[in-house]
Amino acid sequence: MTTGPSTSRPDLSGIPTATLPGGDIPLLGLGTWQSEGDDAYRSVRHALDVGYRHVDTATGYGNESQVGRALAESSVDRADVFVTTKLPPDAAGKERETIEASLRDLGTEYVDLWLIHWPPSGEASPWVWERFVELRNEGKVRSIGVSNYSVEQVDILSAQVGETPAVDQIPWSPADYDRKVASELATRGVVLEGYSPFKRTDLDAPVLAEVAEAHGVTPTQVVLRWHLDHGFVVIPKSVTPERIEANFQVTGFSLTPEELAAVDALGG
Repeated sequence: MTTGPSTSRPDLSGIPTATLPGGDIPLLGLGTWQSEGDDAYRSVRHALDVGYRHVDTATGYGNESQVGRALAESSVDRADVFVTTKLPPDAAGKERETIEASLRDLGTEYVDLWLIHWPPSGEASPWVWERFVELRNEGKVRSIGVSNYSVEQVDILSAQVGETPAVDQIPWSPADYDRKVASELATRGVVLEGYSPFKRTDLDAPVLAEVAEAHGVTPTQVVLRWHLDHGFVVIPKSVTPERIEANFQVTGFSLTPEELAAVDALGG
């Protein structure tokens, strides 16, 4: 069982964390979806140099070996980096082979978080979740969770397997903000991790411009800080060094309760 999404002490980078069964997850990480070849390697290396300590990949991204090379060649200790990968839905039934291939490509003995990338065939698939629990108990992964699951599907896994996913990674941004979904996941002790924070939000929205001006930052930095101040995990993807750096520069300010509520309202 997860101990819940309560925020714990910040790490040395100033990025807050949330508590998972296998170790704290930094609320800000580097996403690597659509990052390929040397671009994936360079982006992860640069992110680690900048101070990121959380990298998100997936078997389906086809870049685990590049992420692994960056981890190996970085001066940052493996134990200090939170690494997430994911099982493709079409690999259901091949859980062990898939995680072992991920570990080989990533060059690590374990991953910090392993997710079911999508519900196989659109179903919760508790039999897959049972394999996740087994492989976690063997030490191949530290924490386990799901991605693109509804709250109802999370409940099926909890009820039929007896263990609640530690994380649900879903499309999330101010425009997606749904207080009910956030509350229901939190009530179940599930950490909400969001992806695609920028493409799903109108970055020209006046409220983002106003809040950004008040803090001397950019609208994209406001979006990221909104996640952190709510306790949501966010994994913006970029292969551009300047953007990777800018996305990490969100520790020098926080949104006021009034600003948070104003940005929340973008969710309708």
